[in-house]
Amino acid sequence: MSELFKGEFSRRQILTTTGLGAISAAAIAKMGEEPAAAQQPPTAQPTPRGGSLPPQIKFAPISEQTEVDAGGPPTALPPERRLGFAIVGLGRLALEEIMPAFAQCKLAKPTALVSGDAAKANQIAEQYGIKPQNIYNYQNYDNLRNNPDVDVIYIVLPNSMHREYTVRGAKAGKHILCEKPMATTVEDCKEMIDACKQANRKLMIAYRCQYEPHHRAMIQMIRNKELGSVRLIQADNGQNQGGDLNQWRLKRALAGGGCLPDVGIYCLNATRYLTGEEPIEISARTFSTPGDPRFKEVEESVTFQLQFPSGVLAICSTSYGIHEARRFRVFGSNAWGQLDPAFSYNGLRMMVSRKSSTNNMAENVTEVRMSEKNQFALEMDHMADCVIANKQPHTPGEEGLQDQKLMALIYQAAQTGKTITLPRVSGLDVTRGPAPRTLK
Repeated sequence: MSELFKGEFSRRQILTTTGLGAISAAAIAKMGEEPAAAQQPPTAQPTPRGGSLPPQIKFAPISEQTEVDAGGPPTALPPERRLGFAIVGLGRLALEEIMPAFAQCKLAKPTALVSGDAAKANQIAEQYGIKPQNIYNYQNYDNLRNNPDVDVIYIVLPNSMHREYTVRGAKAGKHILCEKPMATTVEDCKEMIDACKQANRKLMIAYRCQYEPHHRAMIQMIRNKELGSVRLIQADNGQNQGGDLNQWRLKRALAGGGCLPDVGIYCLNATRYLTGEEPIEISARTFSTPGDPRFKEVEESVTFQLQFPSGVLAICSTSYGIHEARRFRVFGSNAWGQLDPAFSYNGLRMMVSRKSSTNNMAENVTEVRMSEKNQFALEMDHMADCVIANKQPHTPGEEGLQDQKLMALIYQAAQTGKTITLPRVSGLDVTRGPAPRTLK
């Protein structure tokens, strides 16, 4: 169960107690003092956050042009100018991936925590140098509006809670980065978008793969026709979910579904950003092993097929009952390209297969090696970059809303056994903002 539901003590009581102590201490300290005007130095003005990255330090080349460019040393904003992020929910993803990723960020830093477990929050705050007064619980979450240390709220809660904390966060005047899936219903997604628009705040959904170098390279390869005309995409993402049967991912009210919104969404989203298109047909099947206690409320496995306007067919599978598999392969008229693994946090591998240009009897299968980047750092820096430059995120709320609509139709197609036809959508990447820029 999410750490949101663990016991907590009243932050209001703590603030009241410490506030009285501060007043008493101040009154005692003032006894025998000279006038304040003669004692106090001028008030320091806060350093404005954001701005341009410093110029990259350049070195003379030490390798011939036959060798891969290392890219040069990284640049970053000074810590005091990086945008402050409040992390809402201190579960596995937040503590194992997101918090450590800030060490690789160039524009973002953690400045506040929101948790229902005060002891855990205090421990994490100490570990990452977060001020004790910047620890919040779910009752006083709205007080973030008064905290100038926080520019962006990153919501890492069970799916069904994304709407509430996005809406409250936007009303508190903060920009929102929300984990995927965006929510559990189309209506909730729309409400999240509307709340951020009304507050004039940015909303980004954390589709980390769309910021990862291997995925960016595959997108460019497809768009540049390096594989020829794409005909077919196969995508699989699954894992053997188990252990604690009370975990929120196995509760429909909290997760909104089983494998599909958790890991299957990666396959769905990949077919859309690889092609840039929106599907015009959907068919699907679901299955859950009878009597398996893990799947009393949510589905075990889903397969679905999508057809796109250009004629591309996508065949996707996802499951909570298989050994880990996270891959996709794009079949073109001249070559195929794949990532395997594709959806993992690290260790991604890219392969391309095409006929040899020197031997008509040979097929060249080559690995495209690229420097690995922290996916969470990339997405958080992109969010910060969008706030600093006042531009639309690459994966805004509309991107999450579209996946939510399509997942609802996948469930409908599986339930009815019928193929669902959708209206054609003109243009490419219609739900996405500008491509993320590379930060050196």
